[in-house]
Amino acid sequence: MSYRPAPRLEQSPLALHDPVAAANFPQTILRYRNQRAAQSVGLETLSDAKWITHFGRFQPLPDNQPVPLALRYHGHQFRHYNPDLGDGRGFLFAQLLDDHDRLLDLGTKGSGTTPYSRGGDGRLTLKGGVREVLATAMLEALGVPTSKSFSLIETGEQLVRGDEPSPTRSSVLVRLSHSHVRFGTFERLAYRNEIETLRDLVAFVQANYYPECSDAATLFDAVVTQTARLTASWMAAGFVHGVLNTDNMNITGESFDYGPYRFLPYYDPNFTAAYFDHSGLYAYGRQPDAVLWNLGQLGRCLTLISAPEPLIASFNDFNVRYEHELGLAICRRLNIRPKPDNAPLVATLYALLATMRNDGSFEGLFYDWFGGILSEMRALSGPRAASYTGETFTAFHDLLKTYNTAAPEKLDHPRFRQVDPETLLIDEIESIWAQIALEDDWSPFDAKLAAIEEYRQALAL
Repeated sequence: MSYRPAPRLEQSPLALHDPVAAANFPQTILRYRNQRAAQSVGLETLSDAKWITHFGRFQPLPDNQPVPLALRYHGHQFRHYNPDLGDGRGFLFAQLLDDHDRLLDLGTKGSGTTPYSRGGDGRLTLKGGVREVLATAMLEALGVPTSKSFSLIETGEQLVRGDEPSPTRSSVLVRLSHSHVRFGTFERLAYRNEIETLRDLVAFVQANYYPECSDAATLFDAVVTQTARLTASWMAAGFVHGVLNTDNMNITGESFDYGPYRFLPYYDPNFTAAYFDHSGLYAYGRQPDAVLWNLGQLGRCLTLISAPEPLIASFNDFNVRYEHELGLAICRRLNIRPKPDNAPLVATLYALLATMRNDGSFEGLFYDWFGGILSEMRALSGPRAASYTGETFTAFHDLLKTYNTAAPEKLDHPRFRQVDPETLLIDEIESIWAQIALEDDWSPFDAKLAAIEEYRQALAL
């Protein structure tokens, strides 16, 4: 794969960004580089020194954006409109094509102040960077459409934060994403009544991400489908994003920007990730409703340039599409061939999960029964065998027997000789961080990433 620059937003007439400069960090210590992601965009041959020059000092990539661009957007935060948003500690650094000819963004987090910093320091804690690297690796392993953590560089500053011990170490993260055009990008233009720019934005999104769409209504319809697929993948992975504001949802249906996320230790629809989510608005079980509400805000913006009827029809069909996508996601996670109607299987699976209350049991069920009925002997002799009894299990088991295994050869992977799945629970993350914070020992971090990568290869979702 060769490097193919494509700075299309910078070259477009859209006034959606402001040129900014990266912070001048006192240090640039490379802590993580995603070589597999780099290979997909032709940057794998960069030396570590060159890597730091581009992703720590932000010297422009060849024939790409001459300066970083802080993106402009608004958004609903916990359903309250905020017109004072925008990239406050990040920017769009470059755009390029991947090995599937998709337009991708290299965006930052923690790269310094911008016109939208609102008094913040524009920085990212090293712990925050470590957490995001781990999140994206695990989500990719579990089949979730997600941004890729591309680079993590420690920057040598001491940051003060109110929600963790301070001063604390600092970092700058670079993520590889399909798009940083957010629902909030549309909200800003609607709020400002910039109708022609809104039309131009729709045309830009169509040309670069949805060439099959012909107008705003068909674009919205496609976004509804992609977003239903994303939401279903979160639910099948037992993932709680934590902050499902409209500025944290993008137009291509890809998950990004991981703050107070959590993975479920066991099934609990009321489980929340953010300590400040006092009402449970973004709890695990409420994520589909939160996403639907956000789609409503996007659809409302598009009524300025489209007849409302097709937008409403697509919006009203979200739940049907979500349930369909959830069935497909559950089947992928179980490595079984889906049927036209997978709702009964999904219902019995969640009923069974509700009876399992051991840490790791959410992921454990999918691991035990990966391959469907072919994994029966392994599941019934493993550490969670006691959960696989009674009427609830029988209902799930009886349905599972009617499904064919999708890829039996996956069960030959050596990872399935282990009795427990790979997980990324909060205690594991805290333990990894403690070794970094106290001993500057990165070996648990590296070992966890290696284990997640082995899990990804075994599941091959």
